[in-house]
Amino acid sequence: MNFNRKLILASNSPRRKELLGKLGLPFAVKVKEVPEEYPAHLQRKEVAEYLANHKAEAYLADLQDEILITADTIVCLDDLVLNKPIDAADAVRMLRHLSGQVHEVITGVCLRSRDKKDLFHDVTRVHFRELLETEIEYYVQTYQPYDKAGAYGAQEWMGMVAIDRIEGSYFNVMGLPVHQVYTHLMQF
Repeated sequence: MNFNRKLILASNSPRRKELLGKLGLPFAVKVKEVPEEYPAHLQRKEVAEYLANHKAEAYLADLQDEILITADTIVCLDDLVLNKPIDAADAVRMLRHLSGQVHEVITGVCLRSRDKKDLFHDVTRVHFRELLETEIEYYVQTYQPYDKAGAYGAQEWMGMVAIDRIEGSYFNVMGLPVHQVYTHLMQF
């Protein structure tokens, strides 16, 4: 694919790197530590978009003629936001909540240049079957999903055994709604 702007992916996520790479657009990766904190009054998609925008703002002074891509994925069970677990106990707690439930995975994305910003999100509904306690403990001990919103990766063992059905983009559940990213980049 021929694209005339330099892209920067501001993410350490191997899944985001893989997904963006499969679009065939060359990009560089730059990473800064940006706290993933948000105002308590924000709800669902507002949280994901706020965090994606917050990450982009941290890079703004460094941008020249590139387009920066930042993203943040959250998992929502009703009005409960499940971000990344802080430890094994937190991961187990999250997976117990998700067991047998339908939840939403929301990824906020910010495309940013020095003079333009495009902020958007995607929502995917994920149906989990009822999980056994031994399955939850096995997954957390084996995969240590501390860098994943909701304490699971759809592309890992938990996704293979727990997800009954997905309504929306599978790639969004992996952490980057590439179909929307591509469309928005072409219009940027």
